Amino acid sequence: MNIDWTTLVSQLAVLLFSLSIHESAHAWTSNRLGDPTARNLGRISLNPIVHADLFGTVVVPLLGFFTGFIVGWAKPVPVNVAALRKPRRDHMLVAAAGPASNLAIAAVLFLFLFTLKNTSASMELAVNQAVRGFGGGDGAAAVLLPVLSMVYFGVWINLLLAIFNLIPVAPLDGAAVLSGLLPAPMARAFDALQGYGVLVLIALLYYGVPGDLFFPVVDRVRSFLVL
Repeated sequence: MNIDWTTLVSQLAVLLFSLSIHESAHAWTSNRLGDPTARNLGRISLNPIVHADLFGTVVVPLLGFFTGFIVGWAKPVPVNVAALRKPRRDHMLVAAAGPASNLAIAAVLFLFLFTLKNTSASMELAVNQAVRGFGGGDGAAAVLLPVLSMVYFGVWINLLLAIFNLIPVAPLDGAAVLSGLLPAPMARAFDALQGYGVLVLIALLYYGVPGDLFFPVVDRVRSFLVL
């Protein structure tokens, strides 16, 4: 198998940066709301080393490259809920901060590509080729294609991280977000079921539910960028 090392390194770099933003957002929000645990552990940082999980940040993404679908995860940020000023509300905000940061990155990168494609015919061609995964081309398309491909990968990997983490099943962020939005009695009942969250998540993955949520969104985003 011929390995495209340039693509591998660039995609891993985008994934590591996106995961670092996600976990740092959790840590920063938690610190702002009264819990310094993650800050004291150095987790308010864009340094991927402090967030890296050997299996989720290294092994899984490398395996994903050979299957054509790179994804991964970082070490969860520890949160002392009791230290938060308003534990129920603030725990929800801390959980939401990670996916929100990924949505923000995806939006910025998408707007960059969308604006660029509308500047000239050659830029439109370059963006179109990057999104469709085509190589070659002349002029701007050839020069910018690797960079634009990396930017587009940043769009969809951040959308993936946001959508997947918002699934309301523990240990994903969506469980804490939904719990914070529910009335207290319903939240307690919901939280009591989260001990089975891993089993539910495995079932959802088996039946392809995350993909059913993710791919329609990406297809919609692509429709604004391709010819």
